[in-house]
Amino acid sequence: DGALALALPTKFGQSLVVASTTKNTILWKSISNEGFVWFEAEFIIDTALKIFSENTSDIAVRLVQVLEALQQLNPTLFETHKGYTLTTTLEFPENWGLGSSSTLINNLAQWAQVDAFKLLELTFGGSGFDIACAQHDSGILYQLDRGNPSIKSAVFSPPFLDSLFFVHRNQKQNSRDGIKAYKRLTKNQKIDFSALNRLTLDLLNCTDLKIFEALLEQHERYISTLIQQPTLKEALFSDYKGAIKSLGAWGRDFFLA
Repeated sequence: DGALALALPTKFGQSLVVASTTKNTILWKSISNEGFVWFEAEFIIDTALKIFSENTSDIAVRLVQVLEALQQLNPTLFETHKGYTLTTTLEFPENWGLGSSSTLINNLAQWAQVDAFKLLELTFGGSGFDIACAQHDSGILYQLDRGNPSIKSAVFSPPFLDSLFFVHRNQKQNSRDGIKAYKRLTKNQKIDFSALNRLTLDLLNCTDLKIFEALLEQHERYISTLIQQPTLKEALFSDYKGAIKSLGAWGRDFFLA
């Protein structure tokens, strides 16, 4: 909604390997970080370049939507070759909410030579900050300006880096559900994010751990009030002496301690 975000890409990502075939099909294979195939399907490209699959799983249905969106953005994609094999390999467990969708969308957009943000808009939706992370190796400041992404490189290297821990909760959250819940709560509000934006810049430039913790807690309280949910620390970790910051769709997936 136009608030300024500090985003830090993770070291783990996802690769995509594409090969041309002579069949009018797309053979899809998803490989886990441990090397086993956790999803595979065959998608048929008919004479009208319509894509369909006999696999009716949620993943297959979603992939048909993504492939059709790719074709919409690049109508010649499936005309150049008869078919493809697409193999994706994760560098992190698939139950980690660490950007499996956004890295996939970015990789597919690079392959098809289309705008990754437009592909996201036609498929998963969201602000696009995770797409920006997939495109950068350093920290970024991300903001939507009238719906358009504004991305600036940011150096986040405070002296207390070794005191920051990312903890996996094993509670994978669908970001789309989190966005829907937020939209419901704020649909009749015009929110002034100036206080939140100042906090983001203060967090980026902070060099003292205690001040950083206090800023994180202010940020958590702001979001907590906005989405009408208790902070993660209040809900689960009230006896923890440091600060806890929710990430992703508020308190699932990972948090920063």
